[in-house]
Amino acid sequence: MRVLQIGCSVAAVLLTVGSAYAGGFSRGTADTDILYEDGNFNMRAGTVVVLPGQNVAATPAATPNASLVGTNYLDSYTIPSAAVKFAVTDGLSCAGTYTQSNGASSSFGHPFGPGGTLSENFATDEFGATCAYFLDVGRGRLALLAGGFIERFGYDLSARPVLLGGNLLDLSLDGSGYGWRAGIGYEIPDIAFRAQLLYRSGVGHDVYGSAVGPWGVLPATASGELPQSLEMKLQSGIAPGWLAFGSVKWTDWSVNERFIVDVSGLLTAENQYLWRDSWTVTAGIGHVFTPGISGAVSLQWDRGVSTGYDFRTEKWLLAGGVSLADSHGGELRLGGGVSYLTSAEIDRPDAANFGAAVDAGWAGVVTASYSVRW
Repeated sequence: MRVLQIGCSVAAVLLTVGSAYAGGFSRGTADTDILYEDGNFNMRAGTVVVLPGQNVAATPAATPNASLVGTNYLDSYTIPSAAVKFAVTDGLSCAGTYTQSNGASSSFGHPFGPGGTLSENFATDEFGATCAYFLDVGRGRLALLAGGFIERFGYDLSARPVLLGGNLLDLSLDGSGYGWRAGIGYEIPDIAFRAQLLYRSGVGHDVYGSAVGPWGVLPATASGELPQSLEMKLQSGIAPGWLAFGSVKWTDWSVNERFIVDVSGLLTAENQYLWRDSWTVTAGIGHVFTPGISGAVSLQWDRGVSTGYDFRTEKWLLAGGVSLADSHGGELRLGGGVSYLTSAEIDRPDAANFGAAVDAGWAGVVTASYSVRW
């Protein structure tokens, strides 16, 4: 069992790195892997830091601004994560989890496009509870997983829209939605084998807040849809001390068509996305160097979601990680990666920002977490 957990640990490091900058607005993933770990009471906390860089190559044809060309529009961000697991009985474990499941953040030194965007960011904080019921089946054990979560949505915009004559608009909105997850897993500790299929529901959001400008303060609302997903994860020992692992994740980003904002009595505006679904594929190999030290490398491909209305195109990620376990039940996980972001152009004539483009870019990702168990 210890070999299995060391293998899962180092694979989890790299899957965490991968989820931090995958398709669409994906960020963190709830740490439900803690349900499989030995111990009556387990705790893990960590963070991921993402440092992206992608320069503007051309500005929208309707509102050209040469001063933006060559500037990076992507903001750095962090993704916190925490999980606590309780073994209720020998066959039942439950965990509370927290992560930032989705988000995006960008800044421009000058107004960008007809919307006059100066800065725009949103994030969803996910608070969840998930249980796993284990059954002995054959050489291993079957796991049935189910749980729910609340997703808190926060959105902030600073802009100088053409429709408002270039006057400053500051918008702040928030709200909450609910969802659920369910899955099935199977593991054979003797050969460090584990397979899991996990579904996460989509969440619709209606958010409320205020818009501030020269007119004063007005009520504002917005609505949007965040997607369901289905992920298959697989790992197995392939030789003494060696582990192969991988995952395939489908996310229903095609539901993300528009984010519509209504400022009462003033304007209705929208962000156009009209995305396609995303596919994210990860493959890697790990090695146990000593009973307490293991390492791994992985390669990830994400096909991108853009259909010509924005810049969310194909990405590649090369990552490495290490797991350091001590004799007292503590474990330190460290990981990092470099992601290549392909160039993109808004080439749909009906797009508000038609003609804008970005060069290929890079993103650095680093992560650290620590866990204890009793």
